[in-house]
Amino acid sequence: MRNFILETYFSKWEFRAKHHMTASDAQSVTMGQLLDMADLPRDALSDLHLGYTQTWGAPDLRQAISETYDRLGPENILCFAGAEEGVYAAMRVLLSKDDHAIVVVPNYQAAETLPLEICAVTGVGLDPDRHWHLDLNKIRDAIKPNTKLISVCFPNNPTGHIIPKEDYKALIQICRDHDLYLFSDEVYRGLELDIGKRIDQAADVYEKGLSLNVMSKAYGLPGLRIGWIASKDKTVLDALEKYKHYLSICNSAPSERLAVIALGVRERLLNKNRTLMRANIEKLDAFFGDYPDIFDWHHPDGSCIGFPRFKGRGGVEAFCQSLVEEEGVLLLPASIYQSELMETPDDRFRIGFGRANMDAGLTAFRAFMNRKHNELKS
Repeated sequence: MRNFILETYFSKWEFRAKHHMTASDAQSVTMGQLLDMADLPRDALSDLHLGYTQTWGAPDLRQAISETYDRLGPENILCFAGAEEGVYAAMRVLLSKDDHAIVVVPNYQAAETLPLEICAVTGVGLDPDRHWHLDLNKIRDAIKPNTKLISVCFPNNPTGHIIPKEDYKALIQICRDHDLYLFSDEVYRGLELDIGKRIDQAADVYEKGLSLNVMSKAYGLPGLRIGWIASKDKTVLDALEKYKHYLSICNSAPSERLAVIALGVRERLLNKNRTLMRANIEKLDAFFGDYPDIFDWHHPDGSCIGFPRFKGRGGVEAFCQSLVEEEGVLLLPASIYQSELMETPDDRFRIGFGRANMDAGLTAFRAFMNRKHNELKS
């Protein structure tokens, strides 16, 4: 397997850096806070049996997840140990060596590297000069007789772009016309800065759509390690379930219980996180507005991450390295999102704005900028 560049970088810096300003998840809560939100006693899980759980996921968990969709029931849900296991299983089940896949770039690395381990893959890039627009004609041009799957991520990681609703409908029609699976990473759904831009979930509106989601990102509960794939295609779900037997087998019993509790108060969690994001966006507007000669910053449509352009001298890689070493401020440079499929921007960095510790990080970031501003000017 190829090196997972992002996770390798995080292994080095995530828990060493003083200010984690590139986090991809929304603000988390403690178990006590979650139980309080649900109006449950602190010992609510004390009688939980710590045995094996069902491979598909607990029935009430699958029911709670299905209620986040418009047209699906619990029979359309298969749970995984986080989203990554779902991505891995789906690519292994859906693709064979004679197939071809199309992946929208940039994307979460596994969306590209896992298909590349199996079959031929074509990348179709979001256009940074058009606010990360996806050209559907390039999707059409990339389709081959053996194309099996198109993989997308909206709100996009790392740009935060959301495909316009009409373009999304057209993308689904392209998949339908060519009998293609649409693998849709929807882990940031619910974190749209403008709710009016929210698009349908693929599994709701397309018979060969697979919707990936997880408790980690929008809900801010990555410690639960509960993810899922939703689909109307029960044959695919059955095959995924059989593949899961070789992976995690089943999910953690305490995590399943906590996920059910969290989904019961999901709107409170999402509203809390969107409110925090909007406040943090204002802080980033003010910060980047003070250095227009160094940064090109535009609001993402959704998610809790953005992908600004670095315009300063020396390049973004050296900039991010100096920032974390000198001030302990962690950002993800463009190399983390490099693609084997096509050329990608080399002047960007990922910044997160979903967590509650923005002020301390920005103070350290500003100290660095004030000290280095003149030498960074290009």
